[in-house]
Amino acid sequence: MAHLGARLTHVAPGRVHIVLPSRPEVTQQNGYVHAGATSAVADTAGGYAAYTLFPADTEVLTVEYKINLLAPAVGDHIEAIGTVLKAGRTLTVCTLEAHAVQGEQRTLVATGQQTLMRVASPQRT
Repeated sequence: MAHLGARLTHVAPGRVHIVLPSRPEVTQQNGYVHAGATSAVADTAGGYAAYTLFPADTEVLTVEYKINLLAPAVGDHIEAIGTVLKAGRTLTVCTLEAHAVQGEQRTLVATGQQTLMRVASPQRT
């Protein structure tokens, strides 16, 4: 996420927002934020949302996610929002949204769903 220039802007139990500034490194040939970058921040927002509900000695891994791209991602930045829909002992399901933001205007550019798995933190030596 640091390489993309993304940053956490809101963290609450079961909900995380990540902002990705629009810049040449994350845009495609027409100047829109690339679907890969949009998907990456949405996946990460969902993962961190789930992680907020996990015990401290665990980690999160994405099992699968699906993104529907609804509109070109045109704006100053993308705001990805991950929200826990159902937290389970092993699997957690989240909804994903990505909005292109230009000034006060917000456009929903992607929506999706994700399944995450809670795993034990690896033993560090």
